[in-house]
Amino acid sequence: MDACFIANPHLRAEFVAKGGELRRLQVAQGPDLLWDGDPEIWGRVSPVLFPIVGKLQDGVLRHQGKTHSMGQHGFARDLAFRLVRLSRESCTWALRDEEATREQFPFPFELQITYSVNEFTFSAEYEVRNPGREPLPMSLGAHPAFRWPLPGGLREAHRIEFDHPEVAPISRLREGLLDPHPYANPTDGSLLNLRDDLFRQDALIFDQLRSHSLRYSAPGSLGLEMHWKGFHQLGLWTIPGAGFLCIEPWAGTASPVGFDGEFCAKPGVMILEPGSSRGFRWSVRVLPRN
Repeated sequence: MDACFIANPHLRAEFVAKGGELRRLQVAQGPDLLWDGDPEIWGRVSPVLFPIVGKLQDGVLRHQGKTHSMGQHGFARDLAFRLVRLSRESCTWALRDEEATREQFPFPFELQITYSVNEFTFSAEYEVRNPGREPLPMSLGAHPAFRWPLPGGLREAHRIEFDHPEVAPISRLREGLLDPHPYANPTDGSLLNLRDDLFRQDALIFDQLRSHSLRYSAPGSLGLEMHWKGFHQLGLWTIPGAGFLCIEPWAGTASPVGFDGEFCAKPGVMILEPGSSRGFRWSVRVLPRN
């Protein structure tokens, strides 16, 4: 199946097999909360980042003396997932290794994503399993692009409020790689007032994250409350002036500038032992206009 939807009386979500991607999240009888994927600006909506987050140095993965080419954010976002389960309020998509993936990423893997709606909450749950005989190094990230401004709000009035003060320095990217230089955190305690100039140097990367949830809202708009589990970094990104804000829970980051070692030693990579699995989750609850 190339596409499907799930729904309840409050929310409707639509998906496509390519990338197992969430393409619409709509309040019942109301607006879509996600970016429309305008290809003239940025054609994606909520890509799945796997088996890497960000870029590798020179786009090269090194493993046991061999080199493999892999593009930014890995290959999952461009491959067809298989729909393995569908009900009125949930669906599960699956991807596993094949000859084409092993040319880029020489490891067996299984990735399943279960999407669901429950009242005013949308959830995405990921399970990565290692069916092979050797350790599986990997990273995983979510990349949902929410509308900015949200329906009913002014762009310049939007803000993010974390559940804990975020005072540690943040990281930025240099030509797509993680800059080792620490940057001042633009958050005032737990509050980040959003403005386009924050993103002129690409994403804000909270890689010393304390929070497990945040609220994205503006006076007069619908609000979104996001929670995550299993993800230890958070990226915020837009193209200045574009109509979206990506709020991205990550388990892993781009390669640091100059890192050219074995993939299994790359900072941020997690290792799954043979036969083991790991779960990750994010959810977003729609809040009434404030």
